[in-house]
Amino acid sequence: MGRTFDFTLTATDGRARTGVIDTPRGAIRTPAFMPVGTAATVKAMLPESVAATGADILLGNTYHLMLRPTAERIARLGGLHGFMNWDRPILTDSGGFQVMSLAELRKLTEEGVTFRSHIDGSRHMLTPERSMEIQRLLGSDIVMCFDECPALPADRDRIADSMELSMRWAARSKAAFGDRPGHALFGIQQGGLEEDLRKASAEALVDIGFDGYAVGGLAVGEGQEAMFACLDYAPEQLPQDKPRYLMGVGKPDDIVGAVKRGIDMMDCVLPSRSGRTGQAWTRRGQVNIKNARHADDPRPLDEACACPACRSYSRAYLHHVFRAGEMISGMLLTWHNLHYYQDLMGRMRDAISSGEFNAFEREFHAEREAGDIPPL
Repeated sequence: MGRTFDFTLTATDGRARTGVIDTPRGAIRTPAFMPVGTAATVKAMLPESVAATGADILLGNTYHLMLRPTAERIARLGGLHGFMNWDRPILTDSGGFQVMSLAELRKLTEEGVTFRSHIDGSRHMLTPERSMEIQRLLGSDIVMCFDECPALPADRDRIADSMELSMRWAARSKAAFGDRPGHALFGIQQGGLEEDLRKASAEALVDIGFDGYAVGGLAVGEGQEAMFACLDYAPEQLPQDKPRYLMGVGKPDDIVGAVKRGIDMMDCVLPSRSGRTGQAWTRRGQVNIKNARHADDPRPLDEACACPACRSYSRAYLHHVFRAGEMISGMLLTWHNLHYYQDLMGRMRDAISSGEFNAFEREFHAEREAGDIPPL
């Protein structure tokens, strides 16, 4: 693979941006939504089905893959792309967030984090250097530096200490990443909801130098209003000519608000997790297929949607298979949700390119406020 990892902005509309990230494994159109393939699979989906929804890139979880089946095993089997049959780009997170949220008996030091696996209680240590090694073994195209993400709310001193530790770990991540042509390393901005701490974090990251920059430490319980208030300044503190990635977001209205504020990339488990629990995301908002109102409804989930669930199946059928606990329920609703998310990204890219993002945003909110189609 050649060295190419480039980001080109093709249009802006206000602070919303559209462009292309070029990687050796293919182009990523931005704004981009990355489906989450936690354990080397997007749950309930075949990789070719995920590609058919329009996804250019997937996210894999360092923490889960290092514990099972292990990064060393995946490397022996040819790397994550071949292992999971996905030939397009993959971004891997650093493992830091999962250690904080899932692991048991964790202990944080300057060196890194020691923890017990949530699977079998085995002891592990994750450091910036080990995180870079795991992500190299996985062979991901975009690597995230190792950071600490404190849960909000937290007091300012705790947030400042955490941010400064993350910046020291970012420098160690960059050193350990080394020179890997065709692969990119992203830094992660921290600082909670404190504008000056975010600015200090951004300056530290730019000083180290990364291929892209993430806004980390949001979507951790602070609420949409606080998140948007932070995004009113945080993306602008990061370089204009590099991709900006908002980690762990989110609901469709979160995504539209983030793109409006200058974000280029997002990921979230929501479309796939919702699909398995009978929740469908549509232009008219959320539809709960469990509800009895759908039992006799021959209409599709969304008549404007071209996914297989909407093209070939009725609400009555989707209601039935969910109630019956059939596997096809999660498969169809996940496909629909991922298709809806990718369609949303495509509509935003088009709106930004044509200078009509504000009109798009008004229509997006108006359709959702109209609510689901009336029951029969």
